Order: sequence, then structure tokens, then C-alpha cells
Amino acid sequence: MSGIRMRNLIDKLEKERILSKDELVYLLSNFNEEDSQYLFQKARAISQKYFGNRIYIRGLVEFTNYCKNDCLYCGIRKSNRNVERYRLNKDQILNCCRNGYELGFRTFVLQGGEDLKYSVDEMEDIIKTIRDNFPDCAITLSIGERSYDEYKRYFEAGANRYLLRHETANDVHYGMLHPKNMSLHTRKECLYNLKKIGYQVGAGFMVGSPYQTMENIAEDLLFIHELNPQMVGIGPFIPHKDTPFNNFKAGSFELTLFLIGVLRLMIPNLLIPATTALGTINPLGREKGILAGANVVMPNLSPVNVRKKYQLYDNKICTGEEAAECRMCLQKRVEKIGYEIVVDRGDFKPIEELVPC
Repeated sequence: MSGIRMRNLIDKLEKERILSKDELVYLLSNFNEEDSQYLFQKARAISQKYFGNRIYIRGLVEFTNYCKNDCLYCGIRKSNRNVERYRLNKDQILNCCRNGYELGFRTFVLQGGEDLKYSVDEMEDIIKTIRDNFPDCAITLSIGERSYDEYKRYFEAGANRYLLRHETANDVHYGMLHPKNMSLHTRKECLYNLKKIGYQVGAGFMVGSPYQTMENIAEDLLFIHELNPQMVGIGPFIPHKDTPFNNFKAGSFELTLFLIGVLRLMIPNLLIPATTALGTINPLGREKGILAGANVVMPNLSPVNVRKKYQLYDNKICTGEEAAECRMCLQKRVEKIGYEIVVDRGDFKPIEELVPC
């Protein structure tokens, strides 16, 4: 009987694009391999309806591992004295973009800790210079919580997208993962400010983070439905040896894949990355993520000499490869499962603008 109920819930999610909290908890707590395959089949069909077999690439530039925050799960938290810190200057960042452009990247993701050493004027100048040099590219920022005015200046300088994982939609759980000076209210306010300004916005959370319950994950999905972002990044929690959570076990690979499928049914035109964390926890993680409904991969364009220093969690893959190696390796992996990497900005488009393939 539970098998029938599971199929009915998956069908209902496909049709209505949302379930109640209780229904989500039941779905996430009771799925088996057959249920997963049933979900993934639907998720792939929806993804292929709107995107065909196209997988979009984003070039990741991890330009600083300094951070003013002390999030309990993060390897570059400010109190971790074992991190060898670095900052890339404007020329180094531009070189990463130039290298990426030659390899076919048309989206650059500038990601770093919340490093206030880069002034608003400096960040604005970096964004404007990238925009001037690569006018046909999208610029994504992932630099944490900032003021409305700061976000607006970066948008007007040429940034198009912003990634800011909410991490958890439950206040109590948020407090278990973050220091007292951080709040879920502020995080959500930032996300809504970004939408108001006009960014394509990405939210997301870790699957299996310490103290997380299925109710918490259901609340995450309900928040994502309410926010209606253009991108959602989820990956399994992986502990870092130099954090207070070093002894917690990694998040479930199977549940992460199942949630990718759920997200695809919830928001059919969503941009969902098959994350590096998925590939870290399972050798075929990114391929399985795509087969569960993901449609974005994010190879690393950062200089090889700094990659090992940007360790949010232990055993991160691709830290020793040149950008070209990452790009070609991913292309072969994606082609092997019947998909293709496309040279395209891969902008989010409303359903009515998408022509079914």
C-alpha cells in the first residue's frame, strides 16, 4: 500500500508542483529504489522537455578563502587556523575568466568567503571590467550577505545572478549551524532583496547537515516554493576535519538525488547543478545527479595553486586539475550518459518562453 501512496504523491507533485509538509515528510521518509527510479524518470522527462539533453556549464572562480563568519560546518570559517588563506587580485580573476572564455564558458561564478577586504568600489570595478571584456557572458556572484545598496551596485555594474544558500528554513536549526550573530531572518531578507533588484537568484541547502530532520527538509522545500528562485543548489553535507562538526557523518547520497528529482517536479524550468559535493561522495555522483534531473555543472577555473586552499569540506575533487582538464573530463562524462555540454549562458527562462524540445 505504501508503494501506491508513494507513486500517488510523486504524481501529485508533478501535477500540482507542491505537496503539504506532511506529504513531503512522508515522501522523503519512505522512498525506496523503485520510487527513486519512478521519480527520476519523470524528472528526466521534464528536464528533457524544456532543455533537451543540454547541460550548462558555469566557470567557478574561488577568488578568496578569507571569511568574517564562523559557520560551524565550513572549512574556511574564520576561527580555522589551519587554513592557508589567499586572495586573488583583479588581474588574476580576469585571467581565470579569459582562460574560461577560451574553453567555451559563458558564465563566470565569482565565489568567496565573506571577505570585506574587497571594498564595494573594488568589487564593482572587478564586475564592470569582466562585463566590458566579456559582454556576452553572465556574471554570477556568491559572496554572502550584503546590504541592499551593495547588491544594487553590483547589479548595475553588470552582475546578473546571485547564489546564496539559505542552508535551512528553520530558525532553531539555523541557530545550530551558525554563530549567534547570524540569523535566518537576515539570510531570507537578502534573498528577497536580490529578487527585488532583478537578479536571477539561487538558494539551496545541505542534505544531512547536523541536527537536520525530515521536517526541516520539508520546510526547505516549502520555502523554495515560496521564494520561487531561478536556481537551487543542494549537495550532501560532508564534514571538514577542522570544524566542530568533524565527527558527524556525511549526508545521504540517495536522499540528495531524490531531492533533485523532487525539485525538478516542483519547478520544471529550474537550473539545478550536479554539485562537486555529489562527485566527492560518489565517483559517479555528478552523472547520477544529471540523471535525477540536474542540468548544470560547475567546473573550477581557479588557479591550481589555490584550489586545495578553498576546502569547505574534506576530500573535495578536482583540486589538482587545470581548467581545461576539468572541462574536458566533464564533457566526456556527460556524453557517456547521453547528454552534451553546451556553450551557452544558460539563462533561466519562464515556462512560457521555453520551447519544448
